[in-house]
Amino acid sequence: MRQIRRRQFLIGAGALLAAPLAARAQGWPAKPVRVVVGFPAGGLTDVLARVYSEHLAQKLGQNFVVENKPGAGSMIACAEVAKAAPDGYTFLFTISTAMNQNRVLYRKMLYDPDADFTYVSGFDAGHLPLAVAAGVKAANMQEYVELARTRRVTMGNYSPGSYPHMVAQQLNKLYGTQVEAVHYKGEAPMWADLASGQIDSALGSIAAMLPHMASGKVRPIAVPTMARSPRLPEVPTYAEQGFKESVFVIQGWIGMFGPARLPREIVERISALNQEAAETPRVKTLNQNFGLRAKPWNAKEFEELNREVGPQWIALARELGVTLD
Repeated sequence: MRQIRRRQFLIGAGALLAAPLAARAQGWPAKPVRVVVGFPAGGLTDVLARVYSEHLAQKLGQNFVVENKPGAGSMIACAEVAKAAPDGYTFLFTISTAMNQNRVLYRKMLYDPDADFTYVSGFDAGHLPLAVAAGVKAANMQEYVELARTRRVTMGNYSPGSYPHMVAQQLNKLYGTQVEAVHYKGEAPMWADLASGQIDSALGSIAAMLPHMASGKVRPIAVPTMARSPRLPEVPTYAEQGFKESVFVIQGWIGMFGPARLPREIVERISALNQEAAETPRVKTLNQNFGLRAKPWNAKEFEELNREVGPQWIALARELGVTLD
């Protein structure tokens, strides 16, 4: 009898804790919503956060205020959102590195990727071209490798432990190159340094690279995955050039998260509106210009996607010994 009463008490306590969240969800949003981005303005993560936040604001009648909090591989932004109340007024935009490779990169995490977040929507990161500065004498991957065998070649990357960091490690491991990863807090400063010749090469989104490519100061030489980017159809894939290891074909994502225990009603509402936004002329143009997947993954699809590819990223980071050294 005592066990039955204790069980009834626990069930009742759980219902009391859930009730305030459910009540808040019904009147949500009653004030401006913060959208914390783990990178500086100008990169693809920031662009997607702003475009989709504008649509959410229009449909929900409240401002969605984007705040850039770069640093430590997006850890600063992730930690802030992880500690926020699960009331629908704080969201996160970050990349797959923050939820996967950071586990390998940092000895001490400021958040738990498995327990501290609610998946909301996942977005295609697109093809991430490897590009060289105009003065670098490498028109393709073979020439790039040959150059990096004879001297140190710097490669900018938008976050420690990210995809370009692992590409640099893989090239050094397999081909005896001297590619040095140069860490930035985001894409915008990285591409600016490449365009000015401060670094030899960089790897990041088409979205952030295009203005520098148009100026003739940056030249893409390879794209990942097995198919060419529709936005850069003239640029061959790594695989076409004989580089078929997993790091050259695996693809990451950009994600929107809330704190853990975010009410399901809010998750479903935002996820549906993000799907709806993909049908607007502005987002269609964005996707077409930058070669992105037509629609974001909904919350369930996004979580399932990372369950599949997340362990691959983690294993690859461990295999390549990706560190901050």
